[in-house]
Amino acid sequence: MLKPLAALAILALAGGLWWTTRPEPAAPPLPPSRAGTDALVQITLPGTLDAHAQLGESIFAQTCAACHGEAAVGRDGIGPPLVHRIYEPSHHADEAFQIAVAQGVRAHHWTFGNMPRIEGLTRGDVAAVIAYVRALQRANGIN
Repeated sequence: MLKPLAALAILALAGGLWWTTRPEPAAPPLPPSRAGTDALVQITLPGTLDAHAQLGESIFAQTCAACHGEAAVGRDGIGPPLVHRIYEPSHHADEAFQIAVAQGVRAHHWTFGNMPRIEGLTRGDVAAVIAYVRALQRANGIN
């Protein structure tokens, strides 16, 4: 009975090791920027935003848009679009955004360089920004 359990433990360990060391998927190429702007994607804005997402829109405009562009469309050569399937909830959960703001993040999907930690935002502020970004994503078919 011990041998099957040992074999199962070895398989679980090997699977866990593979899962944690596998390379991140490469970001799909972006369409070329539109003439006259540095936006990386074209999006549809949601018809309405709830109060939490409206607060997030305001915080995003003040804190995040300088790099990620107005309405999270990215900025050519500066920061990636957050309205992109790379940031869908199943790949980048809300906590990934919280960690990125609190600790910064090493570049791994894009060639924009590392994101520094962002000072002065509370977890509540970031949750509001996430609500805004998720509303933008849903309006563009990213669930």
